Amino acid sequence: MLTKEKAQQYLKDSLQNQSVDFKEDQFKAIDSVVNQRKKVLVVQKTGWGKSIVYFIATKYLREEGYGLTIIISPLLALMRNQIDSAKKLGLNVVTINSSNTYDWNIIKYQILQNKVDALLVSPERLANESFMHDVIEPIASKIGLFVIDEAHCISDWGHDFRPDYKRITSILRQIPSNTPILATTATANDRVITDIENQINGLITIRGNLRRESLSLHTIRLPEPSHRLAWLIEHIPTFNGSGIVYVLTQRDARVVSQWLNQNGINSSAYYSGVEDDSFANGDEYRVFLENQLLENKIKVLVATSALGMGFDKSDLGFVVHYQAPGSIISYYQQVGRAGRGIDEAYGVLLSGHEDDNIHDFFRGSSFPKEENINIVLNQLEKSNGLSIIELQKELNITQGEVEKTLKYLNVESPAPVVKIGNKWNRTPNKYVYNKEKVQAILNIRLSEWEEMQKYLDTNECLMMFLQKALNDPYPQACGKCGNCVMALSGEFSHENGLKAADFLKKSDIVFSPKKQVKPDALLIYGIRGNIKEELRADEGRILSRWEDSGWGRVVANNKHYGEFSDQLVDAFVEMIKNWNPIPSPAWVTCVPSLNHITLVPNFANKVAKKLNLPFIEAVKKIRHNQPQKMMNNSYHQAKNLDGVFDIIDKIPSGAVLLIDDVIDSGWTVTVISALLKRKGSGNIFPASLSTTGKM
Repeated sequence: MLTKEKAQQYLKDSLQNQSVDFKEDQFKAIDSVVNQRKKVLVVQKTGWGKSIVYFIATKYLREEGYGLTIIISPLLALMRNQIDSAKKLGLNVVTINSSNTYDWNIIKYQILQNKVDALLVSPERLANESFMHDVIEPIASKIGLFVIDEAHCISDWGHDFRPDYKRITSILRQIPSNTPILATTATANDRVITDIENQINGLITIRGNLRRESLSLHTIRLPEPSHRLAWLIEHIPTFNGSGIVYVLTQRDARVVSQWLNQNGINSSAYYSGVEDDSFANGDEYRVFLENQLLENKIKVLVATSALGMGFDKSDLGFVVHYQAPGSIISYYQQVGRAGRGIDEAYGVLLSGHEDDNIHDFFRGSSFPKEENINIVLNQLEKSNGLSIIELQKELNITQGEVEKTLKYLNVESPAPVVKIGNKWNRTPNKYVYNKEKVQAILNIRLSEWEEMQKYLDTNECLMMFLQKALNDPYPQACGKCGNCVMALSGEFSHENGLKAADFLKKSDIVFSPKKQVKPDALLIYGIRGNIKEELRADEGRILSRWEDSGWGRVVANNKHYGEFSDQLVDAFVEMIKNWNPIPSPAWVTCVPSLNHITLVPNFANKVAKKLNLPFIEAVKKIRHNQPQKMMNNSYHQAKNLDGVFDIIDKIPSGAVLLIDDVIDSGWTVTVISALLKRKGSGNIFPASLSTTGKM
């Protein structure tokens, strides 16, 4: 039996602090899984120390001869932090993920030889057949402890449901019924807790006080992005230590970070897919960025939710939200990163006019469309198995939507689809789309967003509001938030507001045309596979994002009225001059349209005159096609342009500025550039007023 005294010594060893003591309920959780071998759900505030519970439990169980601990955890950042802390207990903790493929065979051998104390894997790894067959199945009957970290992800009623978490319940059916289970989360309300309890039979719940004593919470509505940018540069320098500014989009992460750096606040952007040429891959670069913040080498990390569960910096001085997250649960999780080990920290929620549209998009894309589910199933029914690439060719659906649809179907029980090798096959299992449940979940997520709006406008204690929203049984006023005492000012100088507005209008977007075409997409033009270097366009520039706060709204309004203003001409010319492409363009042409014949040529002609360059309508549209915005994947985006354009017989040989009004996928300028190059054009520099794509 593990005594509290022995467990306490483990705690002191792991934290290298001989005076430390257990927090409330920590030993209760350890005792429940180790001595009583129960199934336990722990709901405790961020920073409470959930990982120390399962590592101390693992330490004792391994010393007593039990098998390894399996830990299902959603983020690599979390895995890195936990492996480091486990080493202090003398535990051999390993992970199998996409960044350590060279080590897989050694790790598998160590697991099968019982030389591993804990295995950390992402839920997505559970979808890998070879992992399940080679690793999980041989040890299923010997698992000493099964840990489900961030257990709210298992509930499709939760804010952060992940379909792969559904696979956990099938694994639990394969292990002995007396295997202790520990599920942990800081972000679960009554509805989510009930759902988790229903999915894992026999759970007992240990639930603590969610109040964060060190946090001073504040809410400020600043609808315009320029106003929020101005506020940031005036207030962030007044906060002690370093912190996080959370944003909703990758584009905003880059823009806000650039703005802060321009104003003397050292910052970096962090998001899924962020890269830097100095690092071998994105994973290495994200580790570097995390360490920059951990070591206080930067003032701010401007991050999307990719910097989420598991990032732990005890002296984080502030968390500011540039835009509001979609739910109280998400907000509590993110703002709770501040002040874990210090007496005072700030959590400031800013909110802008774009928040509502962004979350409306997030909600709308959170489930695969019923129409897409049906056509994917029908296509698989007619085949002997199709890869994702083959499905894209057959169906006008984005790759992300195809993958999301297949994952959604594959975790159903019984599953209507199965993956064999790289091909997806239809199974005999009948499938009926549960429209009522999907709509119920979407309604809940809308109500969660409405609750965020109430939080922004409430007059009661902000911490108590969060506690009540999370069904904390012990809510009480904090005495230090903006409603309990003096609120942070939402004011900023007029000068900084103007400077921020000007910055947003000059935050043009760099984009690269396509380099590879899907087989059979451009048969008429005879372009296949890798597009030859001599047919490619150079890097391009885009003035704005459609309907954004810089020039995007102006572009949208002007296009609606059928003419682009001289104000846009001047802004576009300024962008070209600041860009200064080399070699300098010798002439200007544009993307033609049969629907709006004069709109883009008139604009391009005005730009050419301002640049003192000749404008030549070198590109002709010779047949109608569907709007590119209706094409949803790269195969159909390219196929839709095959044979649509032609080039006049004689064109200049110098570099050319190729102008379009709105870029959706980038395929139009890619195809036209190849045709211009074939006719003898020099370097091609695409430039557009706006984009609706993920540039």
